[in-house]
Formats: sequence, structure tokens, C-alpha cells
Amino acid sequence: MKYINANVILPDELVEELQKYVQAGYIYVPAREEQHKAWGELSGYREELEKRNGKIISEYRQGSSVEELADRYSLSTSAIRKIIHQKKQKKNEESGRENKNCGKQS
Repeated sequence: MKYINANVILPDELVEELQKYVQAGYIYVPAREEQHKAWGELSGYREELEKRNGKIISEYRQGSSVEELADRYSLSTSAIRKIIHQKKQKKNEESGRENKNCGKQS
């Protein structure tokens, strides 16, 4: 977010109307709802975390302990357990949807 002088981009009438509410201060103008991005979408951090969490799950399935993973990824054991639990929960939800769809006829 950057500072922009209202006098430069807004019509005089609008500046005068805004001055009725805010004078010599800062005002935040949020983006339109349809332009909002999900957390981490712009920076790519969300994708990095998903890749890291995928590696954690893979290593856990290959026999690494929660404690080993916590040390390796500099996370607490509770954070590792949470990642593992979330992945299991997501997998169960997906398989539940598949099972529901199996009984339906088109």
C-alpha cells in the first residue's frame, strides 16, 4: 500500500467531500471485494507452505517421527502434528465425497 495525494488523483469536489470527514489525515481505501487476494497469494508464501507441508507428510509416511520432523523444519511438535492431522482430515473429506458419488447414478 502506498501513499497517494488525494489532490493528484481525485476530483476537487470529491476531495472537498472527504475533507468534511477527514482533514490532513490518512484514510484507507480497501480494494473491491472481487479484487481481494487470498492470504499469501501475491507473495507465493501459501504455495511454499503447501510444498513444505507436503514434504513433512511424505517424510512422516516414510517413517520420520514427529520429533525428527520438528527438528528438521524448526517447528514445534504440535505444529507438525497439526499439519499431519490437517492432511489426514482433508484426505478423509475427499474420500467421503468420492464414496457419496459412487452410489449415485447419472
